[in-house]
Amino acid sequence: MDTFIYILAALIVGAAGGYTFFRYILRKKYNRMIDEANKEADVIKEKKLLEVKEKFLNKKAELEKEVGQRNQRILQAENKLKQREISLNQRQDDLTRRKSELDSAQNRLQNREQMLNNRQQELDKMEMQEREKLEELSGLSAEEAKKRLIDSLKDEARSDAQSYINEIMDDAKLTANKEAKRIVIQSIQRVATETAIENSVTVFHIDNDEVKGRIIGREGRNIRALEAATGVEIVVDDTPEAIVISAFDPVRREICRLALHQLITDGRIHPARIEEVVAKVKKQVEEEVIETGKRTAIDLGIHGLHPELVRIVGKMKYRSSYGQNLLQHARETANLCSVMAAELGLNPKKAKRAGLLHDIGKVPDEESELPHALYGAKLAEKFKEKPEICNAIGAHHDELEMTTLLAPIVQVCDAISGARPGARREIVEAYIKRLNDLERIAMSYPGVTKTYAIQAGRELRVIVGADKVDDKQIESLSNDIARQIQDEMTYPGQVKITVIRETRSVSYAK
Repeated sequence: MDTFIYILAALIVGAAGGYTFFRYILRKKYNRMIDEANKEADVIKEKKLLEVKEKFLNKKAELEKEVGQRNQRILQAENKLKQREISLNQRQDDLTRRKSELDSAQNRLQNREQMLNNRQQELDKMEMQEREKLEELSGLSAEEAKKRLIDSLKDEARSDAQSYINEIMDDAKLTANKEAKRIVIQSIQRVATETAIENSVTVFHIDNDEVKGRIIGREGRNIRALEAATGVEIVVDDTPEAIVISAFDPVRREICRLALHQLITDGRIHPARIEEVVAKVKKQVEEEVIETGKRTAIDLGIHGLHPELVRIVGKMKYRSSYGQNLLQHARETANLCSVMAAELGLNPKKAKRAGLLHDIGKVPDEESELPHALYGAKLAEKFKEKPEICNAIGAHHDELEMTTLLAPIVQVCDAISGARPGARREIVEAYIKRLNDLERIAMSYPGVTKTYAIQAGRELRVIVGADKVDDKQIESLSNDIARQIQDEMTYPGQVKITVIRETRSVSYAK
C-alpha cells in the first residue's frame, strides 16, 4: 500500500514537474515568437517609412518642378505683358504725334481753302466785269454768244464726222472684197477635203466560184428571191471570185452585201432563209444609221441633237447629192462654217450645227412637195432647234429671208463644199432622180406593194399583191405604167416593165 502511495505520489510529482516544464517551454517559445514578430514588425515599419519618405520626396520634387514651371510661365507672361505695354505705349505716342500732325495739316488746309475761296470770289468778280465789257463791245448777251459758239462747234463736228465716215467707207470698199476672199481662202485651206465618188455598183468578193452556184440556186430561185427581197440586180458572170451588186440606192446595195455575207457564212441558202436574213440585216442597217449619226455628232462636238435628227444625219451616209456623198458634204460644210464663223467673231458651235443640218431635207422619211431647204427648216423647227439654226437651214438657197448672220455663212460654205473640183457629178444625180421617178410612178397604182428599178433603169419590176390584182389586170397595169412613163419622163433607150404577181402559202410544222 505504501508502495502504491509512493508510486502515485511520484507520478503526481512527475506530472506536475512535466506540466511546469512544458509550460516553461511554451512560454519561452511564445516569447521568442513575440520577439520575432516585433522585430519583423519593426523591419516592415521601417520599410514602409522609407517608402513613404521616398514617395514624399518624389511628390515634393514633382511639386517643386511644377511650381518652377508655373513660375517660369508666369515670368514669360509678365515679360510678354511688359513688351505689349511698351508697344502700346509706342503706338499711343505715334497716334498722339500723328494726331498733332493731322491737326496741323487740317489747319493748313483750312487756311488754303480760305485763300482759294477769296481768290475764286476775286476771279468771279473779274469774270463778271470782263463779260459785261464783252457784252458791251459785241452787243450780244452771254447766252446768245454761247448758243452761237455751240452751233459753230456742231457744224464743224458734223463736217469732220462726215469726212471721217466717207474715208471709212472708201477704205471698206477697197478692202472688203480682199478681206472676204482672205477669209474664204483661209477657211478652205484649214478644212481638209475628201473627193467622194458615188458608185452604183458594189463588188462582193467570194472565196471560190463554187459559191456562185449556191447563190444562184436551183433554176435561179435563190438569186431571184434575193433580188426581190432587196431590190437590187445581182450580176453573176465569169469574173473570178466576185459578184456584182447593182442598184442606184446605196442602202439596198449595203443590205444585199451584208445579207450575202451572212448567208455564205451560215451556209444555208434558200428563199425562206434569204427573206429571214434580209429582214434581220435591214434592222442592223437601221441601227448602223443611228450609230453613224451619233458618231458624227460626237466627232464634230455637237451636243443635244434630237434623236430623230441624229437618225436623219446617219441616213445621209447612204445618200448622194450630184454624186457627192451627202454625209461627207454635211461634215465638210459644218467644219467650214465653224472656221468661217470664228474668223468673223461669231459663235462657231452654232455655225457648225447649222452646217451639219442644212441638207436634212434631202433625206425625208416621207415625200414632200416643199424644196429640201424649206422642208429641212420645218424638220429642225419640229425637233426644237433654235430659230437662227432653222433660218440658216431654210435660207441657204435663198428660199427664205436671211434674218441672222449664220444664214449667209451656211450658204457660202455649202457652195464651197459643192463647188470644189471633183465634188459633184450632175449625171449621177439625174440618173438617181430618174430611177426614183420610175419607182414613184409604179407605186402610185393601186395594188402595187413593191417597185424596183434595175438594169440601170432599163427594167422596172413591179410586185403586186395577189389578193388585190388578178392575172387579167396584170397586163393592163404594165401597159398603164409604160404609157405614163412615156408621157412624163425623158430617158435613153427603152424601159421594160415587169409585173410580178405571186401567191404564198405559209404553214408551220410544230
